[in-house]
Amino acid sequence: MTRANFKEIFENHFDAVRNYIYYRSGDTEMATDIAQETFMRLWEKQLMPLPDKTKGLLFKMAGDLFVSTYRRQKTELNIKLNIKPETTDESPEDQMEFEELKNNYELALKNLPEKQRIVFLMSRMDGLKYQEIADALDLSIKAVEKRMSLALAYLKDVLKR
Repeated sequence: MTRANFKEIFENHFDAVRNYIYYRSGDTEMATDIAQETFMRLWEKQLMPLPDKTKGLLFKMAGDLFVSTYRRQKTELNIKLNIKPETTDESPEDQMEFEELKNNYELALKNLPEKQRIVFLMSRMDGLKYQEIADALDLSIKAVEKRMSLALAYLKDVLKR
């Protein structure tokens, strides 16, 4: 693998790998570290994946690194969203309701099964289409649709209480 090939792969896929690990861990620093480690191993092993398999290989390597890091550190999953109200003319009651909804949403995301949470966040946060999610996670579109459907049903049920 040449430096130019590696640089192109890094520039095209680093953000996607980091976001994938962030969705699994909820920790920005850990996601960045694992993404960097993934590319370091790609370079050290001098792997030259096929162009249509590059993203899948990187996601697999990053996922494996995440699992070993997770086991080694015994960290807890923690999704942190920075949702801020856009207006400041809200009443204290509105602000309390917003904070309660935000906390309930964060808790619901944390309790959502990992596979559903990853698909949900890739769709809603990154704006990826189901086909793109299916390709990135090496799933069928039907599997992505099913996970998304289950995630939305769960969130709807939990948040309407």
